[in-house]
Amino acid sequence: MSQHIEHTVQQFKDYIPLLDALKDENRQAIILLLAQHKSGLNVNMIAEHINLSRPAISHHLKVLKQSGFVDYEKKSVENHYVLTIRKPLEQLKSLIATIEAQCNKS
Repeated sequence: MSQHIEHTVQQFKDYIPLLDALKDENRQAIILLLAQHKSGLNVNMIAEHINLSRPAISHHLKVLKQSGFVDYEKKSVENHYVLTIRKPLEQLKSLIATIEAQCNKS
């Protein structure tokens, strides 16, 4: 296996958490909702827009936080979740560029 292909395979492995985070429709909805509210939303506010229980929303936020799509800011006693997609998007763009480079070599 060539060094480029090995690098691409490793990128896929490294970015599995990103791809897993994006595959769930509820997480997609949370990302889109947070994109509309730059100042952030707490779990209760998210629950007003998405038909999920607060524990389910918290679970999805945890997955999104672990993958780098979301972070939170402490406001008083509540966490307000904000979209922080720059790093994950750069990683995904890098993966796409690597795949495109492989296709262009063929």
